[in-house]
Amino acid sequence: MFNRDRWKEILEVLTKNMFRTILTAFGVIWGIFILILLLAAGKGLENGIKQDFSGVATNTMFMWTQTTTMAYDGLPEGRQYSFKLSDVQLIRDNVPGLRIISPRNAARGSADNVFYKTESGSYRIFGDYPEILNQNSIYVNYGRFMNHNDIQKKRKVAVIGDGIRQDLFEDDEEVLGAYLRIQGVNFMVVGTYKEKSSNGNGQNAERQIYVPFTAFSQAFNRADNVGWMAITAEDGQSISNKVDDIVSTVKQSRRIHPDDERAVGFFDLYQQYNRVESLFAAMRWIAIIVGTLVLISGIIGVSNIMLIVVKERTNEIGIRRALGESPWSIKLQVLMESITLTLLSGMVGIVIGALTIYGINALLDNVGPVDMFLNPSVSLTIVLSAMLVLIVSGLLAGFIPANSAIKVRPIEALRTE
Repeated sequence: MFNRDRWKEILEVLTKNMFRTILTAFGVIWGIFILILLLAAGKGLENGIKQDFSGVATNTMFMWTQTTTMAYDGLPEGRQYSFKLSDVQLIRDNVPGLRIISPRNAARGSADNVFYKTESGSYRIFGDYPEILNQNSIYVNYGRFMNHNDIQKKRKVAVIGDGIRQDLFEDDEEVLGAYLRIQGVNFMVVGTYKEKSSNGNGQNAERQIYVPFTAFSQAFNRADNVGWMAITAEDGQSISNKVDDIVSTVKQSRRIHPDDERAVGFFDLYQQYNRVESLFAAMRWIAIIVGTLVLISGIIGVSNIMLIVVKERTNEIGIRRALGESPWSIKLQVLMESITLTLLSGMVGIVIGALTIYGINALLDNVGPVDMFLNPSVSLTIVLSAMLVLIVSGLLAGFIPANSAIKVRPIEALRTE
């Protein structure tokens, strides 16, 4: 069935009118190229935006204090309040399924608040627990992070961003063991950190300082007040389902009206992350639909051309039928010609698409990271699926011409000029 003569005939048919064949193939090439390019662009955008979540525990909510807007339990509206360290344990006891609760305090002066020798700068200072390292997008690149011994002993140690190291220290100067004067209090540097994200904002984020929560509270007279919390749920559980219980717990503890919606500020990162996931899922489907529609237009072109080819070969088909060739053999010939044209065109489109993506990635490597766009690519699964679609499309494109070929009666075909 798949002999040399058959393939030779296919080659002759496709090369007989080369210009027409190229124009027909262009529709399929363009369709598969657009499909690959759209999917690659969507993946690049997805990679770039997800880079912002790199290293962040996405199943997390952030909660902070605001001003009450309703009077309650003898307390007036417009009241300023603070969370307490006792609220951390209260949340843990009342809301099951939480993995990490990190209380935080923060400070930043309007003028320079950090000094080292003759250098100074204005930086954000965070009083944290060690667990914040598992919720944030930073990693220690030199020295160490704070630990629970630092918390218990209220050690005045600091982990500084690599940007601060560049600002305050000489290039060859030892950082570990150096003392920084932070808002008038000396802290010893025990480590430096960098951002896991490389989207171009790292240098700004690397200009922050982490110190033990207890040392921060003691040095800056915060007592047991807590201004902010990061709360992460256990794996397999959604923090979004626990937000109401967490907020209700702190409202009851801080004597806030249950219906006061503005007294406790919070941000559900998990909910936002799921929205991003849904957005990119929708974008992938849009890319597939648009690319498929363009591809279908090319397949229709192949079908039309095959109809013309069959019309031109009516006399030949009649002779072959008269000599005893079976209808199935003629139908198979037309189908194989259609599949061959479609598949070869699609492979050219895939190669061009792959080279284009390679060129884009090479350009990005040369010009540096582009905000919200990173490593556009198409998976092997998509390529193999596209090949399968091309084979099916070739069959469909040749089905009508093939049926048209075998419906012609041999006597009528022989009379056709």
